[in-house]
Amino acid sequence: MKPEPLTDEECDRLSSALERFGDKRPMNLEQLDGFLAALVCGPEIVLPSEYLPQIWGDDLVSGDRLITRPIFQDFLSLIFRHWNVIADTLHSDDVYLPLLLEDENGTFHANDWASGFLRGMDLRRDQWADLLGDEQHGGWLVPIFALAHENDPDPTMRPYSEPIDAERRRN
Repeated sequence: MKPEPLTDEECDRLSSALERFGDKRPMNLEQLDGFLAALVCGPEIVLPSEYLPQIWGDDLVSGDRLITRPIFQDFLSLIFRHWNVIADTLHSDDVYLPLLLEDENGTFHANDWASGFLRGMDLRRDQWADLLGDEQHGGWLVPIFALAHENDPDPTMRPYSEPIDAERRRN
């Protein structure tokens, strides 16, 4: 049975939960999609016990409030369902379309998706390093690194001296 993609209302709930549960490096919905995509297509399985704390932080306290069980269960259910949709898409003949957030000008930058993907790669850095060094297959990661570092605070990490234009971004 094919997993059902999240509805707009479920995406809104997941986005709200991410804002509430995020730790020092909170993820938005776009980053979560990139993060899960990296885990799904990565060279080695990453268990939920390892990747979930990367999403919600080291503890289950948001501010001074303990996260309630129903909210937490809903959060987990949405994440696992989104994981299953990504996995089903990547392991089928379907085209995977990342979940990208539109800015106020109607542009989909994909920088957050790319930074989420790199966070996912970081959980298996050594195994991903093998792919990065592979001349035949590692090239598809170049655009992800370019987008993730496009606005890096360190100018030496930026792939281009100017922001990526809309046409290049679409390709």
